[in-house]
Amino acid sequence: MTDAWRWAQRNPSAVLLYVQLGGLLLYPFLEGPSDKLGTLVLSLFGLVVLGLAVAAVRATPSLTWVAVLIGVPAVALTFVDVFSNNAQPWHSISDLFHAAFYAYTLVALLRYMFADEHVTTDELYAIGATFTIGIWLFAYIYSICQTLVPDSFAAYGVDGGQRTWFELLFLSCTTMTSTGLSDVIPVKPHARSLVMIQQIAGMLYLAMVVARIVGLTFKRGRVAR
Repeated sequence: MTDAWRWAQRNPSAVLLYVQLGGLLLYPFLEGPSDKLGTLVLSLFGLVVLGLAVAAVRATPSLTWVAVLIGVPAVALTFVDVFSNNAQPWHSISDLFHAAFYAYTLVALLRYMFADEHVTTDELYAIGATFTIGIWLFAYIYSICQTLVPDSFAAYGVDGGQRTWFELLFLSCTTMTSTGLSDVIPVKPHARSLVMIQQIAGMLYLAMVVARIVGLTFKRGRVAR
């Protein structure tokens, strides 16, 4: 067993974080409305992320069977969605299961980070992994929203139409980080309410993490005295 493999086993949150960041660089080369090969590769990449997410969740106090109960249908629906060319209702059902899975993983990672009073290396990586999981979660929520409410999102220089997955992921990332750089904007009331919720969630998450780290630092200092 190599050192890299041992490190990956000890730090599943780190592997999940690195793979998701790598996916941000991969998506632009593969996404296209008529690129079936790219769609398939993206879907397979999504399966890898799901597997890594399960590995990260298994390191938490959460129940593994819950992740499997949600994750297995998500994996199956990924293939159905690809081979049906995003036909409804399979596309919406797939988005729903993916959103549920990422929501579960988000809660499980939060429990993992706040489970004890000692911050490990993997818990530090979990801070970033949890943040990116939140970005993916809201991207799926936005996808569900634009299916239920057509033309919920508009893009600069584009009249109407549905936004691509990468556009929604870009919107989710800029909203979560509060940078406001996205040229994809919510135009319907339901979409705007979801964006506002993500903005608040992103700010509260950062505040919670900073407060925890500062609190543990002061506590460690008092114990050392």
